[in-house]
Amino acid sequence: MAHAPMPWFVRGDIDGFFGLALDNFVQLLLIANLCRFVLGFPSDLLYGRVLPGAAVSILLGNLFYSWQARQLSRATGRRDICALPYGINTPSLIAYVFLVMLPVKLAALNDGKSAEVAAHMAWQAGLVACVGSAVIESSGAFIAERIRKSSPRAALLSTLAGIALGFISLGFLRTFAHPVVGLTTLAVVMLIYFGHVRFKGGLPGGLVAVLLGTALAWLTGIAPVGDSSQLPGVHFHPPVPVIGDLLEALRSRYLIEYLSVIVPMGLFNVVGSLQNIESAEAAGDLYPTRPSLLANGIGSLSAALFGSCFPTTIYIGHPGWKAMGARAGYSILNGTFVTILCLSGALAYVAWAVPIDAGMAIVLWIGIVISAQAFQAVPREHAPAVVLGILPGVAAWGALMLKEGLRVGGYGSADRPFGDPLIGLFEQRDMWAQGIFSLEQGFIFTAMVLAASTVYVIERRFHIAALWCAIGAALSACGLMHSYAWTQADTAISLSPAWPFVIGYAVMALVFLVARWVTVAGEGHC
Repeated sequence: MAHAPMPWFVRGDIDGFFGLALDNFVQLLLIANLCRFVLGFPSDLLYGRVLPGAAVSILLGNLFYSWQARQLSRATGRRDICALPYGINTPSLIAYVFLVMLPVKLAALNDGKSAEVAAHMAWQAGLVACVGSAVIESSGAFIAERIRKSSPRAALLSTLAGIALGFISLGFLRTFAHPVVGLTTLAVVMLIYFGHVRFKGGLPGGLVAVLLGTALAWLTGIAPVGDSSQLPGVHFHPPVPVIGDLLEALRSRYLIEYLSVIVPMGLFNVVGSLQNIESAEAAGDLYPTRPSLLANGIGSLSAALFGSCFPTTIYIGHPGWKAMGARAGYSILNGTFVTILCLSGALAYVAWAVPIDAGMAIVLWIGIVISAQAFQAVPREHAPAVVLGILPGVAAWGALMLKEGLRVGGYGSADRPFGDPLIGLFEQRDMWAQGIFSLEQGFIFTAMVLAASTVYVIERRFHIAALWCAIGAALSACGLMHSYAWTQADTAISLSPAWPFVIGYAVMALVFLVARWVTVAGEGHC
């Protein structure tokens, strides 16, 4: 029986919009800075092709997930359905800039190409990578539901919790450099979302936090950011298909040469989106896996068709947005906001006026809710598995901080590149950087393997725990887990066997297989 769907917009959508829009805004700033200062894209390429392409992909996805939420509301009769959050995939963004586009640019410059031609070639390589990711995401839609049903909830949610703690919640530490803004906005968020109160007059808490944070930033000198005289003008940049450039790029060798980057990033995107769908179900919103992932793949494909090199993804954070009261409208508002920023060239002006610190407390709230959900939505006895599944994500964040510290210290240049000698230096300080860098690569898979095997050990289904360890061995043999290679200023996944880990997971599997014959039930077990 069909029911009247919930409204397109409710008051809570305002709060949800500020949080999700901040996430997307940060990605757009990252794209603009990396394209300009790392890849050397001219303004007409960045503002006339890349950002309009990103706008198309984000708007299409946000409109679909809003419609999907209302369809679920119509089918169930519930009016508390929250749309899946959606935006640009940060790991793929970083990987494609530094491991695909930058090498193409440098190779072109070494071959004597002009800077403009080298930038154009790098852009075309990024388009190919984005198409590759779209194909993997779309293909994964047809098998992902089987993976979800065969994976314990603790394995899926703890992986998200690790990402939330490391890359979202700990990012809040930046606001302690500006405590007047950071702590004041944190107080507002705590009142509204932990204290469950409302401001008189019905003012949304997210709006109050951002406006108060922005005002304090201007009063304390944090804002404005940069010199307004250096900002580009505001002009309308309509999205234009780049089919000719895309076909030319697909006929090149870019797809084959960078398959070792495209394949793992595409797989990570599928698994990450799958985990976010599971997180939404744990929060009460059961979305079908196949259309959700297909829409994600279509979003990435539309990005490439209109000039963006950056795939999209179902975002982390659904439980937090839902707890804020967001429903379908926050997604539409986010897509509209991003579209205006990208098509008008106003991105630089918003960044100049509103510092990221003004909205970081909302992002912290999302990280806290996701981390808490990993414990609240699983059986109590599975809590140890959740903790073990969190650790790889936190370790990956630690690896990121470690490498940033090295770069600040002068490493990562042509004279002092990253390499094996660093491992020995760290070991002298009793810091085992090799293990950290190994854990960083494919940490999403590692978290799932460790958490799932722990769940089945807790349940004393040792043969299934052994199967998960065998999966870990297979992924390590393919180089999708633990295998890394040095670049000049980073570590990158290397699709070569990580043999010590292959052996380690295989031995774990053997231990679990023989456990039924060499162990007996301990106290507290029947």
